[in-house]
Amino acid sequence: MRPERKKNKGSGRTVFRIVLIAFLSVFIGASLYTVNARRVLRNAMPMPFGCGMSVVLSGSMEPTLSVNDLVFVRAAEDYAVGDVVVYQSGSSLIIHRIVRTGDGYVVTRGDANNAEDDPVRLESVKGRMVFAVPVVGAVIRLLQTLPGTLIVIALAVFLMNRSWTREREEDDREIEKIKAEIRRLKEEEEQKQ
Repeated sequence: MRPERKKNKGSGRTVFRIVLIAFLSVFIGASLYTVNARRVLRNAMPMPFGCGMSVVLSGSMEPTLSVNDLVFVRAAEDYAVGDVVVYQSGSSLIIHRIVRTGDGYVVTRGDANNAEDDPVRLESVKGRMVFAVPVVGAVIRLLQTLPGTLIVIALAVFLMNRSWTREREEDDREIEKIKAEIRRLKEEEEQKQ
């Protein structure tokens, strides 16, 4: 019965390490993809599969959106007055509400702003807000920095190392038990002779 329990613990750790490696791979891949899109392609918000996310950086959309809200966006064929959209202006992303539409452009304004923004070409609109998650954007902003990335990698390496260390310690304890049992059996055998 005991070896079976150890096997389950070992397989649980193996699954943990596989999940950790998969997460780390996706994290590093997404980080490289984003950096490449922003720096090389000058695309402030890459939209794989027509979806993306952006962090609110100002209070211009209060009370609808606050600083550090994480906004999820989906590309759309057309946009209507009242839609909250994300568009690229230079290398920045703006999250505002559409107040007017025209042929090939939209005019937006932040809910907390008194003045409308300059007209935006539809090609610059990344997509319509689907939903937002409060405060999570602060974590995303941290993870997009070099120190944040290094913290995630260091934490993953630490957890992986801790998992291997625990497994080695359990294996060593099991080996010591087996050695003790072998010694005991040898002593019994010697006493019988």
